[in-house]
Amino acid sequence: MPKRILQGVVVSDKCDKTVTVKVERRLAHPLYGKIVRTSKKYAAHDEKNQFKAGDEVKIIETRPLSKTKKWEVIYGETR
Repeated sequence: MPKRILQGVVVSDKCDKTVTVKVERRLAHPLYGKIVRTSKKYAAHDEKNQFKAGDEVKIIETRPLSKTKKWEVIYGETR
């Protein structure tokens, strides 16, 4: 089964080796058809603590690393 890759923005880097990434999606409303934006936050593993808030990153699905952390940062643009 292929691993999912998502793109988002780091919103928090307060935890050690963990960043919170906000992923925004655009989809059509099921009844009205208007395009709406939805977002979800994911806890992602950042081994070197190199990403800061505001950085655009890509995350990939991995094995569970903790209770809430099932994603890992693969690369991104640091400021």
